[in-house]
Amino acid sequence: MDRAIWRRIGRALIVFLGIISLILAIIYLTPLVYPFIIGWVLAYAINPIVNGMNRKLKVPRWLGVAITLLLFVVSMLTIVSALVTRIVVEIIHLSKSLDSTIVWWRDQFERIIASPEIQGFIEKLNAFYQNNPNYQLTINTRISDTANMLAKTSSNIINDFLIGIVNLISSLPNMATITLVVLLAAFFIGKDWYRHVDKMGEWIPTGIRKTTTVVWNDLLKALFGYLRAQFIMISITMVVVTIGLLILGVNYAITIGMLIGLVDLLPYLGVGAAMIPWIAYTFIYGDLSLGIGLSVLYGVILVVRSMLEPKVLASSVGLAPLPTLIAMFVGLKLFGVLGLIIGPVSLVILSTIHRANVFRDLYWYVVRGAKAPPKSP
Repeated sequence: MDRAIWRRIGRALIVFLGIISLILAIIYLTPLVYPFIIGWVLAYAINPIVNGMNRKLKVPRWLGVAITLLLFVVSMLTIVSALVTRIVVEIIHLSKSLDSTIVWWRDQFERIIASPEIQGFIEKLNAFYQNNPNYQLTINTRISDTANMLAKTSSNIINDFLIGIVNLISSLPNMATITLVVLLAAFFIGKDWYRHVDKMGEWIPTGIRKTTTVVWNDLLKALFGYLRAQFIMISITMVVVTIGLLILGVNYAITIGMLIGLVDLLPYLGVGAAMIPWIAYTFIYGDLSLGIGLSVLYGVILVVRSMLEPKVLASSVGLAPLPTLIAMFVGLKLFGVLGLIIGPVSLVILSTIHRANVFRDLYWYVVRGAKAPPKSP
């Protein structure tokens, strides 16, 4: 075989092994260093603010980083505290109305049991027992098995819930430690940001550094664009739900609208995770007008989202609506509900790498062993 072909095969193997090594490094090293990655991203995010404080206010860089991180932590704690306080208030209101709801369910159950249809069924069942004593053991066994299954399922649900609470409480010290490590990493990285950038640049060849810079800048734009798109969709959901609940005369419409907007962050389920149980409850409770109104509101939300989401996501991230929709569907099929996020993000990464001519350079390296020549203007 020609030596040129062998060289191409060898370079192709080098590219393949390099890609596999990079993927394996990301998979196995990320769990070990993710607090420092988050700290680096946080330091990158606050760097413009620190630069402004350093240049305009003559604040030392270490002090600017400390002040910015302190303001960030205080803001996050304020937001979380406000949300938790509001949720607790709503839970207190809900608990006050729970007694009347239990009484209503008890009355409904007694009314159903006392109905002629149920009484007639009970009489027929008793007559069947008396006329067919051989079936009593079988029926009793089936009823006992069903009751045991329901009891076991209920017990598992309660145990899982309690285990989840215990795991959450036990993970608080670990979460606090990780948060502290992230903040310290962000402080030390942000304090000497440009020195760290120069050190990293010394270890990376010039050509790779330029390509990496282009890819990184495009990925940041796409990431912030994706977050912007999600914020726009959540805001639209909040506005539509709040207006609809105000029209329906629902109490705490603004609070419920905000909570449902946050629930919209759930992949695939979205608003349905809150609206569908609510609609079912209103119909069971007998409030048909509210149930019909919530159903119409849910339909409006679905229509608005289906019309706007691909367009908003495409305009914010820089992708066409059709490829974005295809990426979401393929991601859903491959990775489940998380694929609705993984698909568009993967498409963004591939598009960014393509715009940085990485695929072209790899092709030219495999074919000729050199970087592709620049395109003529």
